[in-house]
Amino acid sequence: MTESTTPRSEESSKPQDYSRRQFARLAGLLGAGASFSWIVPSARANTPVTGQKAASIFLDKNEYWTGPLPQAAQAAQREILSGNRYDPDNLHDDFLRTVASVERVPLDRVLVWQGSTDPLIRSVPAFCSPGRGLVTCDPTFEVVWEVAKYLGIPLQRVPLTAADRYATNARALLAANPKAGLYYLCAPNNPTGTPTALDEVRWLLDNKPSDAVVLVDEAYIHFSNSPSALSLLGERKDLLVLRTFSKLFGMAGLRVGLSFAHPDLHQRMMRYDGEAATGYTNVSALAGAKVSLLLPDQVRKRREGMTAVRNSVEQHLAKRGIKFIPGSQANMIMVDWGRPVAEVTKAFEEGGIIIGRSWTIWPNMSRVTIGSAEEMQRFNQQVDRIFGT
Repeated sequence: MTESTTPRSEESSKPQDYSRRQFARLAGLLGAGASFSWIVPSARANTPVTGQKAASIFLDKNEYWTGPLPQAAQAAQREILSGNRYDPDNLHDDFLRTVASVERVPLDRVLVWQGSTDPLIRSVPAFCSPGRGLVTCDPTFEVVWEVAKYLGIPLQRVPLTAADRYATNARALLAANPKAGLYYLCAPNNPTGTPTALDEVRWLLDNKPSDAVVLVDEAYIHFSNSPSALSLLGERKDLLVLRTFSKLFGMAGLRVGLSFAHPDLHQRMMRYDGEAATGYTNVSALAGAKVSLLLPDQVRKRREGMTAVRNSVEQHLAKRGIKFIPGSQANMIMVDWGRPVAEVTKAFEEGGIIIGRSWTIWPNMSRVTIGSAEEMQRFNQQVDRIFGT
């Protein structure tokens, strides 16, 4: 059953038709910048599940288990010496040219942000309204849910099902609200890690309202062998793709994100603050991100290494009869503990491990980030302790 959250206020068909109260909230939302935890506390990446006990192993934030690629770290360290300048050596534009070249997209289709959460948050007020809602899968990365609720925007959440192998069903998304302003897809999905078939994205683009936008969040695409939605970008004015360097590239704390879209879409996202959010970014982070893009062999090694560790964890869980959502193509597994999550979380904390949060739709499941081989060996040992040898 699709869960719907529709505000009581009169609906409008104009994306920009917010009430005065909603506009005030919108101003506060964009003014918050990266400090959005007061709006979306449930999705704050660095909030421990309970916060009651320190742990030596953190498997809760979907961070890569080690830092940036070595060459990227060196580039970032060198650039910090020029940190007194806003944009030494024209690094901002040079980075964008590198992105455009590597991803084979026109230069005017790319923007860089301080992480991908900023463009994700602003996509909701940019493309939705009280009369043009938001549609997502359930579960998924819930930041967009909280923003929609905060602004009084109708929200439909379409449950992932075993019949669809827990992957996105574009027809179900469209049926949930045929007149939505924004359809959000996370590919691979967070928290299940399941991929979204490119044919599903293509079908949704071809069948949704012509003025609606499809947002494909590819935060975890570098862990996957699935094709990117960037191949569909072309001249489209209804597709927005997000990327981040916070996951496989090991740069979560350095805050570098990308958005790919037609310039008209980007202008709608920046209508309230111009280019203030994209014109100035951390130069050390940009230097590291640029180098990272030019090291495909090392990216492949990280992906293959994570996949091998994830497979070993899944095998261990299966031997113990513990269920999980199959088919993950990211650095996470959604595990069904068969008992209340709070109980399991506490037990792992007692063993020095913090695991991830749960989602309301699946109260006995929680997300586990894939760490290093040694960390996941410790995880397997704690599974044996908690569930019996």
